[in-house]
Amino acid sequence: MKELTILKKALLEGGKVLSSKFGKVSYRLKGRADLLTEADLASQEVVIRTISRAFPGDQILAEENNVKVPTGGRLWIIDPVDGTTNYAHGFPAAAVSIGFSEKGVIRAGGVFDPFRKELFAARLGGGAFLNGRRLAVSKTAALAQSLLVTGFPYDRYKRAAFYCGFFSEFMRLSHDVRRMGSASLDMCWLAAGRTDGYWEFGLKPWDVAAGKLIVEEAGGKVTDFSGAPWKAVESMGSQTLAANGRVHPEMLKIIKRRLAKSADK
Repeated sequence: MKELTILKKALLEGGKVLSSKFGKVSYRLKGRADLLTEADLASQEVVIRTISRAFPGDQILAEENNVKVPTGGRLWIIDPVDGTTNYAHGFPAAAVSIGFSEKGVIRAGGVFDPFRKELFAARLGGGAFLNGRRLAVSKTAALAQSLLVTGFPYDRYKRAAFYCGFFSEFMRLSHDVRRMGSASLDMCWLAAGRTDGYWEFGLKPWDVAAGKLIVEEAGGKVTDFSGAPWKAVESMGSQTLAANGRVHPEMLKIIKRRLAKSADK
């Protein structure tokens, strides 16, 4: 699949930028806690250039030039630095994430972690791989034996109590909950069996597109908080629940219950 080959090349080119600029960039704020660095822009430039040379007629949706594009054709969905807050502070947990969509279906996806030299990639129907090794989600049978991961949206300063309510309940019911700060890596680590379940509010398509396919091709399940699968690229991320098949129903039940309680207040 030529798209997957070019996708991997673009990931590695973006990763070179992240490695070369790590610890050397300042940041500015796009929002109260939404950071932007020189590396975001430089990585995005090289990723788009790599893809556009191979597929000049394709549409691009990237975080740092967030424009409305049609989702029915061939679309590349790019996060040049997923984990910018980490990156800007010198915390080595960030990645380049790219998904390729055609007719609203994610057909290829990849995430590159330049700090661990880990390249996660998947093709629809072809499985998910880490540096060429096939991935499979964990076999953890119950929430009580699970290690979970989550993240908090940019409006957390206004809704901290709401988000922490979910965190508190899952922390109480599982082995523990982690919060790494990079949605694409959260989903890839789930696909690799390093964690068992993941939930987050308020993500964008570029946060989710690649990771969604990687999790599903590794045998996991990805839905919104109603339990429904995503049907359009543009709706991805506002509610994200990913888990192995055994833990997903338990997590979904808890999320639905908490959301219902919140609506009642």
